[in-house]
Amino acid sequence: MIKGGCLCGTVEFEDTSIIAPFELCHCSRCRTSTGSAYAAIVRAAVQGFRFTLGKNRIRLFELPVVERPPGYRRFFCDNCGAPVPNPNPTGEWVGVPAGCLKTSLGVVPDRHIYVEHKPDWDKIADGLPQLTGEEVRSLRGASHGA
Repeated sequence: MIKGGCLCGTVEFEDTSIIAPFELCHCSRCRTSTGSAYAAIVRAAVQGFRFTLGKNRIRLFELPVVERPPGYRRFFCDNCGAPVPNPNPTGEWVGVPAGCLKTSLGVVPDRHIYVEHKPDWDKIADGLPQLTGEEVRSLRGASHGA
C-alpha cells in the first residue's frame, strides 16, 4: 500500500499501485508552483486510489490553456497549501506529487520533461532521458492512439 498526505496531515490518501512513467517536469508552471527546479509527479492507478482523510479540504487552482487543453491544474490542502492529488480523478491514473508520499515507492524517476524551460542554474546530471515539450506531446499522442 502506498500512502501519502499533505504537510499538516489534514489530507491523507492511499493507493495500491504505481503506474509508469514517473516524470520530473521542468515547465515554468510546475517550477513556480513547487518553488523548485521541477515537479516530481508519479502516476498511481485510479482503481485502488482513495482519500482516507480530508478530501473535502482539497482546493483547486487553475490557469488557462497555454499550448493546448487541458490548462494547468493544481490541487492543494486548504490548510497548509501542500500539493495533493486530484480528489476526483478520471481515467486510469491520477498524478501524485511524489514529495507528499509517506511510503517507499519502489520506483525511481523515468525522465525529465519540458527541459527547454529549465532555468540556467538547473544542471541535470542524473543520466535520465531529457525530453522537450514537443517530444512529450509526440510520445503522449502516440500512447493515446492519436
